Parts: sequence; structure tokens; C-alpha cells
Amino acid sequence: MEYEDRYVQAARPKYDCLLFDLDDTLYPLSSGLAKKVLENIQDCMVEKLGIDHSKIDDLSRLLYKNYGTTMAGLRAIGYDFDYDDYHSFVHGRLPYQNLKPDPVLRSLLLSLPIRKVIFTNGDKVHVAKVLSRLGLEDCFEGIICFETLNPIHKSIASDDEDDSSFVGSSSIASLNINNTKIFDIIGHFSQPNPGVDLPKTPVICKPSEYAIEQALKIANLNPQRTIFFDDSERNIQAGKRVGLHTVLVGTSQRPKGADYALESIHNIREALPELWEADKRAAEVDYSGKVALETSVTA
Repeated sequence: MEYEDRYVQAARPKYDCLLFDLDDTLYPLSSGLAKKVLENIQDCMVEKLGIDHSKIDDLSRLLYKNYGTTMAGLRAIGYDFDYDDYHSFVHGRLPYQNLKPDPVLRSLLLSLPIRKVIFTNGDKVHVAKVLSRLGLEDCFEGIICFETLNPIHKSIASDDEDDSSFVGSSSIASLNINNTKIFDIIGHFSQPNPGVDLPKTPVICKPSEYAIEQALKIANLNPQRTIFFDDSERNIQAGKRVGLHTVLVGTSQRPKGADYALESIHNIREALPELWEADKRAAEVDYSGKVALETSVTA
């Protein structure tokens, strides 16, 4: 029994799963999609929500800073809209043609003998388009996207929802309602009132620790045995607080909260060779003539 335990410990990899962000992580920022997303969000705020153009820059900055995404912030301060319509406007006009098949990354991912899951704030249509353009559709066990964590259109924030699923479902349509009082977040920060708190958002998304915890629960992941790849320092730091091993992608400078930093996702083998060594260790373990225990690793 002692030999069996030693064999299992030697053969078992350090990580059970690799959790990947999508945008600007699996492809470079230089693709131009992120810049176009920002432009589309601001156009949506003006054209669809009727927000004064002169307020867009300050409003966008405050919403992103305080809520993680502009969409989550817009919902928090009182704007209501159909999620599918919003995503269609923001992602529907992106230059997806800038993304090219990435056989190098595909080979790296398929060679990894570990579970691989996508965890993104993007909607499922956008995720499918990106993975298709990159040629990575069959490289991941599952996808945790916007619809996964927000399967219904909630009108109020809730911290105890448990209605998520691993496979995203369509959000329930809601009419654009403009008769709700809009919270003046710009005024709130220009003239702070200690007695007034920022409203909560009903949208669940990174960098919320609750969103990350929900994603781990949905995919049945142990944070201590999961390594998280993301291009956002905020997301990485939130992941570290939850207990994940973390890799910041897009820079070689390792900030607080990141265990590793990669200039490109293509550098994963050089930075983390141990991800490939689990199978090698298992094959090299000398079990002194006994039949080795079979340890399954889901790729």
C-alpha cells in the first residue's frame, strides 16, 4: 500500500485543470478587437441608451473601474436592456477577420494531458466565433461564458443565486426600460457623500471573486489544483485571492498576484514545462515489478 501511495503521488500532476480567459489571452492585443469593443460599447451607450456623448469617457472609466465591465456598471446604475441585443451590438461588428488560425497554440493545447476550460466574460456567440477563427474549437472541455453565470435576466443584484450551468443558456429578453432612476456615478465621485453607497450590479462577471468561485463550482474545480491564465491584472489578483495559481498573459513583467507572466500564450511550454512532465514522470516511475495503478487524467 505504501508503494501504491508513493506511485500515485509521483504520477499525479500538480494541476488538474487549466482555466483560460479568451480575449487578449488566446490571441494578442494587437489583433485590434479590444479597441473596437471599446468603440462599440461607447457607441451603444450613446445610440441605444441615450447617454450624452460628453459624459461617455468619464462614465466608461468609472463603470469599468468599479464594476469590472461597462455592461455590469450600466446595469448597476439603472440602465436595463436585453443582454443579447447588447452583445450583438458590441461584438457583432468586430473585425474577426483579424484573427487567424493558430496551429502552434492548437498543438500546445492538444499536447497538454490536463483538463482545459475557457472562462470569459464574453457571450457564447462571440466565444464560438473567436475559437473558430483561431482553429481551437475542439481544444477545450467546456466553456464558462456570460450566459453560464447569467442564465436569466435579473432586475436586482443577488449574492446567493445558484442557477448557473456549465453549458450557457439564452438569457430572457427584457425591454429597454428608461423610466428607472439612473444613479449619477459621475456626481457621486465628484462630490462624495459618505452616506451613499454604490449600487450593486445584477451581472456576475470577472473580476468579482463571487464570479470566479461560481465558475470553479460549475466546472467542479479545486482552486489549489487549477492554474488560471488571464490578460487582466485585476482578474489575476482576484483569482489569487480565491486560491488559484495564476498566469498573467501579455507581459513578461510579473505583478503582485501573478505566479507567472507570459509575453505570449505561446510561451507556455517554456514557462511551465511541468505541465507536460506529469505523463513523463508517470512513465518513469519504477514500481519494483508491481502492476502500476492507473491514474486517469482527462484531457
